[in-house]
Amino acid sequence: MDEIDVLGIPVPDAGPFFLAVLAVHVAAGLACVACGMVAALSRKGGSRHVRYARVYLWGLGVVWASMAVLAVIRWSHNAHLFAIGTLALTAALVGYLNRRRAPYLHITGMSLSYIALLTGFYIDNGAHLPLWDQLPRWTYWTLPSLIGIPLIVRAIGRRRPAKKAKV
Repeated sequence: MDEIDVLGIPVPDAGPFFLAVLAVHVAAGLACVACGMVAALSRKGGSRHVRYARVYLWGLGVVWASMAVLAVIRWSHNAHLFAIGTLALTAALVGYLNRRRAPYLHITGMSLSYIALLTGFYIDNGAHLPLWDQLPRWTYWTLPSLIGIPLIVRAIGRRRPAKKAKV
């Protein structure tokens, strides 16, 4: 299959429908990265956190739907990305559904979905990105988790209720 160059990244030339879906996918993915970061860095429960987290979740739904279409068109090349995207959406839904009942599941689910989103991006594009192109391929699979999991542990640790002093 032929490829076209888009901003230095080779993109499969799988026809105009593929490219249109890819454009939606990229826009939604960029929105997810930005909104997820704002939500993560905002005061929890505040209006900014809630607003950006909601956009992140809806954007992730668009990323997943467009990824599913792209994966079907090029299944042999994208099956692994379908699995990662499904994991990202599932983790986000678990996090969203536990936002009030179980804050630890909320933090873990939403954070893991963000890690999976970035992992899928780097697996697919890392070899064509400055600096990332110098790294071995296995790092595309592991670096988001190696950075993100300690941050999840830290965030959960900060949410722990204070221990009552024994009298």
